[in-house]
Amino acid sequence: MALLPVSEAKNRLLGKASPIGTVEMVALGEANGRVLATDLVARLTQPPFDASAMDGYALKASDAPAIGAELTVIGTAAAGHAFEGTVGKGETVRIFTGAPLPEGADSILIQEDAEKLEGDRIRTRFEVIKGRHVRPRGQDFTEGETVLPAGTLIDFSHLTVAAAMNHPELSVYRRPRVAVLATGDELVPPGATPGNAQIIASNTFGVSALVRVNGGEVLDLGIVRDRPEDITAAIDKARAAKADVLVTLGGASVGDHDLVQSTLKAAGMELDFWRIAMRPGKPLMVGALGEMQVLGLPGNPVASLVTSLLFLEPLIRKLARLPERRREIQGITAHRLTANDQRQDYLRARLTRDRDGNLVAEAFTKQDSSMMKIFAHSDGLIIRPAHAPELPAGAPCPILLIRP
Repeated sequence: MALLPVSEAKNRLLGKASPIGTVEMVALGEANGRVLATDLVARLTQPPFDASAMDGYALKASDAPAIGAELTVIGTAAAGHAFEGTVGKGETVRIFTGAPLPEGADSILIQEDAEKLEGDRIRTRFEVIKGRHVRPRGQDFTEGETVLPAGTLIDFSHLTVAAAMNHPELSVYRRPRVAVLATGDELVPPGATPGNAQIIASNTFGVSALVRVNGGEVLDLGIVRDRPEDITAAIDKARAAKADVLVTLGGASVGDHDLVQSTLKAAGMELDFWRIAMRPGKPLMVGALGEMQVLGLPGNPVASLVTSLLFLEPLIRKLARLPERRREIQGITAHRLTANDQRQDYLRARLTRDRDGNLVAEAFTKQDSSMMKIFAHSDGLIIRPAHAPELPAGAPCPILLIRP
């Protein structure tokens, strides 16, 4: 099987993915970052009454035709405590922000523009205009109005207006379920003491974090040994949990100890492709096991993370109905880059700004796909297309941001 270009591999993967249609109700406080499944309609009118927008005095504008008009204060209105009477001619009500406008009043004189006189009297020190500083009923929204359309990606502002519309729960699309399976006799979990020829399993944590930040739920299948029966048992767990995606870490190639691909095929997986013209990340496997998509990531940590950014992230976001996260930008190279071969390179690099504001990418000298420390210290990945010619220092280059 020939090496597949990155763009074609991504298109084939996403072309077989469909946004999740299952809907569920969640408490308002748990809805941040979810996608609204139905139009959200106001259950009441806001504000439900004409309300004061300022602290001051409620009056009828015609009772203060000129600066210096005097009025009698007949009561008080505060938020949650309405004045029950009616404002008559020559009268006013002391009012505070958010309080209902008393019957008979049509304007607010702010407190700074009122001079207190003896007794319960005030004198206006500023022009009174009808309707000034009054929030009319329904100014924000009215009962029955569609305020948030289906498909809205809910954030803090949407939660606020949904609460104001009196919705304690929201109808949202279900999150994608992603089962993550690490394989290898050499792997032990963090905190364990590695034996001879063993290492700490690290890929699961970075990959799982990327799934969660892109709207997915993780089913951690743990670490299984390089035995077909153990791998099969883990696959069965993913199917029983109705995972939308099974992500395997390592073992997807065809070496003597790479049993993931063969075990998945034996379980009924239809293999689409498994070798990509990229570096790091060549042994990437894509297939389907019934309705569950299968994405086999390389075992080398950096290759696993790079392919997660390029393939797993857009897959999860499409399933979750989230917009594509745009990571690619333009910059310039800090140093000369040699001509490339037939595989598209992703070079770990530090990013800085020069005096002209250009984004400058300085590739690390070492680019081994097992070196996690360099990836953690990198800001982006310089993209070197297949067969790209030598690039002089200062030349434009595409960059994939690790932390956009």
